[in-house]
Amino acid sequence: MDTSPTALFDSYEQEFRQFIETIHEKLVQVNEGTDKEQGKSIVRRVDMELDEADEMVSQMEIEIQGVPQTVRAQYHLRLRAAKDELSKHKKLLADARSKLARADLLSSQNAGPYVSSDDPYAPSSDRTRLLAGTAILEEGTKRLQQSQRIALETENQGAEILTNLRMQREQIENSRNTLQRADLAIDRASSTLKKMVRRMYQQRAVTISIIAVLILLIVVIAWEKLSG
Repeated sequence: MDTSPTALFDSYEQEFRQFIETIHEKLVQVNEGTDKEQGKSIVRRVDMELDEADEMVSQMEIEIQGVPQTVRAQYHLRLRAAKDELSKHKKLLADARSKLARADLLSSQNAGPYVSSDDPYAPSSDRTRLLAGTAILEEGTKRLQQSQRIALETENQGAEILTNLRMQREQIENSRNTLQRADLAIDRASSTLKKMVRRMYQQRAVTISIIAVLILLIVVIAWEKLSG
């Protein structure tokens, strides 16, 4: 298993590329013309896959914080390219939705008996169909605006999370540095204590030796007196 600092970023980027390739193929299929219901189904799947791709980009944003400074600029460029690809395909999805909406509008115009547009209040008049089409487009625009708002909120939340993670990482690094300094201090204190214990044993040995010599001298002197 690759445990390098860039391994997770590379993995998320590879998954993102796979999502984008699949999404691109499906959008091309819709734009080239397909059955209306099938097109709607494809658009729904693409919408979900774009959410997954967006999640991959968010993970890349998190993992880039752990990339070494020497190569971080290069990975920032790759992250920017991924964001551009994501925005491009979101726009393509919006275009595909608009195309399907226009197809629905045209099919509704062709359905049923023809009613002259001279009567502006006829339920199937051109004016009614135009108003219905305008309402559909307005609803689609509102959904796009809501999606953009959610995307911006998500991006802001992601930025806050990244800021919090960066602060927590700095705190952890400071704690680690403090622990390293404490370890050094403990090592120095331990070394000093060992030296003190060694000197104590040396002094004890010297003291015992002096006492033994004195006892021996006393014994010799006493023996000479007793012998004399």
